Amino acid sequence: MRRLIIVSNRLPVSIVKKRGEIKVNPSVGGLATGMKTFYKTHDSLWFGWPGINQNQISVKDKAVVEEKLLYEKCKPVYLTKHDLNQYYYGFSNKTLWPLFHYFPQYTEYREDMWQSYEKVNKIFAKALLKEIREDDIVWIHDYHLFLLPQLIREKFPQISIGFFLHIPFPSYEVFRLLPWRIQILEGILGADLIGFHTYDYQRHFLSATRRLLGYDAHLNQISVEHRDVKIDAFPMGIDYDRFHDMAMQVSKNSEKRRSRIKKTVMDATGKQSERKLILSMDRLDYSKGIPARLQAFERFLERNKRYHEKVSMFLLAVPSRTNVDQYRELKSTVDEMVGRINGNFGTIDWMPIRYFYRSLPFDQIVELYVHSDIALVTPLRDGMNLIAKEFLVSKTDSQGVLILSEMAGSVKELGEAIIVNPNDINNMAESIEEALRISKERQIKGNEIMRKRLRRYDVTRWANEFMKTLTETKELQQKMLSKKMNDNIIEEMANAYKKAKNRLILLDYDGTMIPFNREYYKSKPDKEIMNILENLSKDEKTCTVVISGRDKDTLEDWFGKLPLCKIAEHGVWIKDKTGKWEMIEPLSNAWKDEIRTVLERFVDRTPGSAIEEKNYSLVWHYRKADQGMGLIRAREMKDELTTLLANLNVEILEGNKVIEIKSIGVNKGRAVRSKLPDESLDFIMAIGDDWSDEFLYEVLPDSAYTINVGFRTTQAKYCINNVKSTRNILKKLANIN
Repeated sequence: MRRLIIVSNRLPVSIVKKRGEIKVNPSVGGLATGMKTFYKTHDSLWFGWPGINQNQISVKDKAVVEEKLLYEKCKPVYLTKHDLNQYYYGFSNKTLWPLFHYFPQYTEYREDMWQSYEKVNKIFAKALLKEIREDDIVWIHDYHLFLLPQLIREKFPQISIGFFLHIPFPSYEVFRLLPWRIQILEGILGADLIGFHTYDYQRHFLSATRRLLGYDAHLNQISVEHRDVKIDAFPMGIDYDRFHDMAMQVSKNSEKRRSRIKKTVMDATGKQSERKLILSMDRLDYSKGIPARLQAFERFLERNKRYHEKVSMFLLAVPSRTNVDQYRELKSTVDEMVGRINGNFGTIDWMPIRYFYRSLPFDQIVELYVHSDIALVTPLRDGMNLIAKEFLVSKTDSQGVLILSEMAGSVKELGEAIIVNPNDINNMAESIEEALRISKERQIKGNEIMRKRLRRYDVTRWANEFMKTLTETKELQQKMLSKKMNDNIIEEMANAYKKAKNRLILLDYDGTMIPFNREYYKSKPDKEIMNILENLSKDEKTCTVVISGRDKDTLEDWFGKLPLCKIAEHGVWIKDKTGKWEMIEPLSNAWKDEIRTVLERFVDRTPGSAIEEKNYSLVWHYRKADQGMGLIRAREMKDELTTLLANLNVEILEGNKVIEIKSIGVNKGRAVRSKLPDESLDFIMAIGDDWSDEFLYEVLPDSAYTINVGFRTTQAKYCINNVKSTRNILKKLANIN
């Protein structure tokens, strides 16, 4: 099995130096906890920051650290204190974290922090490039390392790279606020497979790549240079057996533990009671919605005096990013709210909220899950939220109620929970009351459904599904790469061209000889391509044909002085080297007035779009329109026109940012087959780039060199990277240096 390289900001273990001794402790966090079991069972190596600054350890200590980490199948990436402040506490947590969680008011846009982020991503890349091999699988995690996939790709073009984002990916309107949005998208797209927790995040990412980079998705895949990149949703699971087994231990032998929990949490006098326990456990982060949660509990107490002294909340707030201003302010707010609520409602025998600002070991966390009656999990925005899943798995008797925010990624899998809007205080207060009234039978029924679901899709299956999809994506890429036209094939084709006595070269224009331009009408041929075509057309043995969707007047204006054959409007008009323009068959354009009215209405509704009128077709262009709106309008237009054209002898064809309405059966393939047949041809080459060229590839003989610009599913025998590759091939045939 191939080696798996995992990369994340932090290692699953942390290095601590106390009294001169180097110790290895487990790291706290969802990724480290969730992936621990999976990566240990594979031939793997985990790269990340070891939790200790570079300037805190000597060269001798480093050797000890690396030896201890290697035993844990880990490799350290050392960072300085300055790097951590600027890259981690700075750009990662003052720019990316708030923006991606929809808190633009907390977001800082500082060039110095961005430069540190770039620097640290390059430090990670340098560490990896020393160790990885071409046949490794590299799995990069989270927002700290957005630039790393492309940095690795530049050095290892064929390596398998997966990237998974554990936080939300925001909507385009939020993401576009980021000054470095292009660099981040290009960095992520260095991966072969990009994973998110939910379809919503996947959809937002595809929207951003479409609007900012112009990449259209097909079946969740986008073509980036010569690779198809897959974007998919993989909801992360938890280590089901680990939580379930610990919960069973707690349940079987827990009188001592139960007594301590009751004394500490529920009853200040140490007396047993029927008091219900509401668990609220989170990192102290503004995205978790803790103040709103406390406000909802306060509202519940105000409205329900009958529950006083019968309900307590255990509020466990784990310290987080304590040197960031917003987090310090949040702690002050929570401290004040807890004090106020306890002061207003507490009695000698009852404290409504037991508040702990600390982390707890794994066994005590599970103990809290087991003995809690309600879990209040109400983040304002969360990538997944594994606490909700851990609580359910730890309820071995399936009793307990989960109140879950509709803004948490896990809500997609846990629909049987009580779902709340975390901004609606009344809704949350009412949900607490509802949770206290739910019968045991109803609790068990709903929880059993969710527990079975979580058991089936645990963290191991999540990781295996991701790896399986990455492998399949890479296999598809390799299949497409098998069509790549390499230097040997180009040389073979050039030799065949030299030996041939009767040659035919068929060349599409837009996207083949000249790059696509948002300014469609300004895409005139430049000096280089005119020079190439002139040299090819001067050879008496060669018939060079420009075969385009452009109208005949445009082709005549651009290429009329060259001894070329020309085919316009995808095959409607044909002109040989010396003759006149002729139609492939008599066509009617009586339908155009009716269709033009529809297209004009869509132009009015889609700023930046335009109509191009050809002799026997109408084209709606939306290259200059907002790409998201353009695609929506294109779908609407196709739906409307499909019904309207039912009784007309015309068809709809969709191209690169265009919708064309034209006569049925008229295409490039038919034009070539009907007007340019010649059995004496001993060399045929055709180069195109989109749907309209597939008709051309289809009619040419097997001996023809059919070439597609771009790597996609195509009938062409070969694929090349871009317009530059087209020109290089034509230069070689025309003997231009």
